[in-house]
Amino acid sequence: MTTSPTPLSKFSTRQVVLVGLTTAITCMVGPIVIPIPVSPVPLSLTNLAVNLIVYALGMRLGTVNCLLYLLLGMVGFPVFSGYSGGLAKLAGPTGGYLIGFIFQAMIAGFFIEKFPGRIRLHFAGMLLGMACCNFLGTMWLSMQMNISFTAALGAGVLPYLPGDIVKIMIAAMMGPVIKHRLRQIYY
Repeated sequence: MTTSPTPLSKFSTRQVVLVGLTTAITCMVGPIVIPIPVSPVPLSLTNLAVNLIVYALGMRLGTVNCLLYLLLGMVGFPVFSGYSGGLAKLAGPTGGYLIGFIFQAMIAGFFIEKFPGRIRLHFAGMLLGMACCNFLGTMWLSMQMNISFTAALGAGVLPYLPGDIVKIMIAAMMGPVIKHRLRQIYY
């Protein structure tokens, strides 16, 4: 009698270690925020971490990283902005942005994997991924705060666009270097 492989057996030991380490990095970066007086959504470096991690690990493992990060936060570990965690945070005004990280990782990772060495397309993929994350977050913020989509966009996205562009530029510059170094060490 043969047994079917477990989901975890689809990953090598090296991949499990890398996802564990990068999830720990996401959990360390995620709580660090800079409050913005004009918005209930704080400035976070988590989306930068997501882009760097998908550069280093690819779409599949980068998405697993985001899922683990959300799972740890959902069960109460203080890994979300402001050292918070739990279902209430995930269901609160910023929950859509948190869930949006999954789609950001999938979209950015797809572009990075499918177009190796094409930095402009990587940039476009990260921009599209962040736009998807921001769209989900804005919809969620609008519903949670009972405000219009436009008002939620003004509160949760527009003040952050310049910083988001800078974070994407940083990821586009640092990502290939991190990926190259990881390949030297682990592959």
